[in-house]
Parts: sequence; structure tokens; C-alpha cells
Amino acid sequence: MTQTLTIDIWSDVMCPWCLVGWGGLRQALDQLDGEIDAQVRWHAFELNPDMPEEGEERTAHIARKYGRTMEQSRGVQDQMREAAQRAGVSLDYEGGEPAPPAMMWNTLAAHKLLTWVLEEHGPEKQTQLKLALFHAHFNQRRRIGEADVLLDIAEEAGLDRAGAQAALESEEYTAKVRAEERGAYEMNITGVPAMVVAGKFLIPGAQPAEAYADTLRRVAEKVADAG
Repeated sequence: MTQTLTIDIWSDVMCPWCLVGWGGLRQALDQLDGEIDAQVRWHAFELNPDMPEEGEERTAHIARKYGRTMEQSRGVQDQMREAAQRAGVSLDYEGGEPAPPAMMWNTLAAHKLLTWVLEEHGPEKQTQLKLALFHAHFNQRRRIGEADVLLDIAEEAGLDRAGAQAALESEEYTAKVRAEERGAYEMNITGVPAMVVAGKFLIPGAQPAEAYADTLRRVAEKVADAG
């Protein structure tokens, strides 16, 4: 009998390891097909809440934030791309030439959209938008710190543009994003991705598919024994 588990993922659209973690989780759930069915919900975590509106070039950002040289920063990104390939996802630019610079953006507005979609349209539509934002950022290098770009992405995902714009302009959704970020802090989540299964079992960081599958099986057994 298939058991349903909730998986709450704290994540940032700018975070390559969050996409890698998602890829590993999807591979694990494919392995567990028929055993475990997951309801995934995404929650806000800003890696760079003070990122200015104009953004920052990615290689320079990694070098500055983590005290690396530019060469070391490029090496880190190579490692991320290799991990993404193993997880069945891509961090590679897929657009035309010349390629725009790979940038880091402020993601508060993106999180407001994701929070709105979960409330209004449910977890499946939220995941669809989350993956569309990942694709827009990593593979298309769109300026997802800008409201018009976010509205275009929302509309492309089949969402109502006027509703999305109202969410972006809403201070209520700003407060909800901040509350989700405080919730992460209260659970001692200091890095992402961080997955909380069945409301209480934390899986930190991007894991290989086998590790996710093993953990989900063990959690499913504990939930079944408790209920």
C-alpha cells in the first residue's frame, strides 16, 4: 500500500544545491514508486536577503561571499554542474549567444509568488512554478529579481498575471515570507536545501538519491508504526 508523506522544502531560487537536491529527491521518489507518494511544499529561505536590486555576477559573488579566488569560484561551479548531472538536472545555460552574465538576484518577490501559489493553487502548481523559476534562472539567465520577468514566468506557467501582480504588491505576502524564514531559523535551518519529512524529520543539504530513498523509507516505517 502506498503511503503519503509531506515533504516541506526550505529553498532559494538562487541556490544550485537546491535544484540538485530536488533532482536527487525526484530520483528517490521514482525508486519508491508504489511505496511512497510525496506531497511537496516549498518554503522561503533567502541566501542573500541584502542583495541589491542590480544583483551581482555569480562567480564574483561566490568569491566574495566565501573568501575564494575567482579561479576557485569557477571550480566550485564546475563541481555543482557535475553534481547536477548526477541528479538528472541541469545548471547549464541553454539560450542563444551571446550569453548574458550569470547573476545572483534578490529573491523576496519570487518567494512571495511561491507562497501565493501554494495558498491559491496548491502544492503541485507551486512545484511547477518553482521549477519554472529554477529553469528561468539557471538555464535561461532571466532577470528574476524584476517584477515584470516574474510575472511573465508566472503567466507562462498558466497562472493569472493579475493575481500574481497583486501578490507581488501585497505586504501580507511579504509578512508570510518573513514568517517562513523565521520558522526555518527556529528549526535551526541555516542552509538549504533543508527538507522536513512528515513535519519532524529533517534531511539537511543535497543528498544522493539513495540517501533520500533510505531516509524516506525509514520515516514511512516510523509514521506507520505511530499511526
